[in-house]
Amino acid sequence: MEEQIILASASPRRKEILELADIAFEIFPSQMEEIITKEKPEEVVMELAGQKAWDVWKQTSGSKMVIGADTVVAYDGRILGKPKDEEDAARMLSMLSGNTHEVYTGVSIIQNGQEHSFYEETKVKFYPLMQEEILKYVKTKEPMDKAGAYGIQGKAAPFIQGIEGDYYNVVGFPIARFLQEIKKLNTCT
Repeated sequence: MEEQIILASASPRRKEILELADIAFEIFPSQMEEIITKEKPEEVVMELAGQKAWDVWKQTSGSKMVIGADTVVAYDGRILGKPKDEEDAARMLSMLSGNTHEVYTGVSIIQNGQEHSFYEETKVKFYPLMQEEILKYVKTKEPMDKAGAYGIQGKAAPFIQGIEGDYYNVVGFPIARFLQEIKKLNTCT
C-alpha cells in the first residue's frame, strides 16, 4: 500500500500483525481517556476504536489513513477487561475454564475525514483448568496486560481447546478482514 497509515495503538501485538501483512505504517498511540457509553461488547469495541482513531486523526492533520482498534473478551454477556491484579486474573481464568467465550475487536479506519468501522467476533473454547495451572500462569505476569487475562499466542496456548473464527482477532487485530475492508474502501473512492 502506497498510502501512509497511522496505527493509533501502542499494542505490540497489533504492530506485529500489521508487520506480518507487510503493511507500511507508523505508530501514534491515542492518549485520550476512553469513554464507554455502549453496553454490548461489539458496540463497545467499535466505539473505543473510533474514539482512538479520531483522536489521532485530529492530531496528525488528517492527511493519512488512521486505524484505531480495541479488543475485549466477553463471557456470558459480560466484558472482561484487563485484570486489576493477580487475584482478578485468576478469577477471570477460572470463569473461562471449560467454557466458550467471545473475543471482539472493533476497527475504525479514518480516511479523508470519513470513518469506516467494523468488528470481528471469534469464539474461543478453553479446556477445563486446574487451579494450580491458573496460578502458575498468573505468576508469569503474562495475563496482566491482556483482555480476559490471557494471551492465545503465549503461555496460555495450551488452555485453548478450539477457536471458531479469526485467530488474529483473538491476538488483537483481524488482519484478513481489515485487508478486505481496505479493498472495498479503495474500490469505492
